[in-house]
Order: sequence, then structure tokens, then C-alpha cells
Amino acid sequence: MVTFESFKQSLKESNPPSSLPVLLKAMWFEGKGDWHTAHELAQDVHTREGSWIHAYLHRKEGDVGNAGYWYSRAGRSMPTQSLEKEWESITRELLADR
Repeated sequence: MVTFESFKQSLKESNPPSSLPVLLKAMWFEGKGDWHTAHELAQDVHTREGSWIHAYLHRKEGDVGNAGYWYSRAGRSMPTQSLEKEWESITRELLADR
């Protein structure tokens, strides 16, 4: 089982753990600072979780209007927490659902 701590530790590696599902891979790439790969992965997952990550990525990009659309698709409101806290929240939730 991957814990949040081991997930964060894996960010020191060149590639994500092969066992990660696509949305956790998106969060891994985002954690590495690779917004584009994270976006490519998340935009193709048409679930609430995929929409949440997509929203977070557009919020990080500064495209608040687009982020708002995707938060709505995810059934969430625009967060007031920092981007770092939201990254952690998303990652922890995805890890708990495994």
C-alpha cells in the first residue's frame, strides 16, 4: 500500500511508481512540477476525481474561470486553501480510495 509519505518520497525518483493509477500519476507529475503531463493525464479521465484534478491544475495555472467550470463538474466549490494544501488533499483522498 502506498502511503502519502511514501508517495511524496517517490517524487525523488525519475519516474512514478508503475503501480499508480492514472490520476495518482497525474498528481505525481504535478508534484514534480510537470504541469503539462499532469494535465494531459487528468483531462482524459471523465470522473469527479478527474475533474477535481483538472480544476486544481487550471487554478494553479491562474485560469480561474476554467477552474471554476471544472470544480463545478467535480461537485466542489472553489477552494480557499493554498495550492499546496489542495495538492495534499487530492493526493490523500486518491490514496485512501485505493
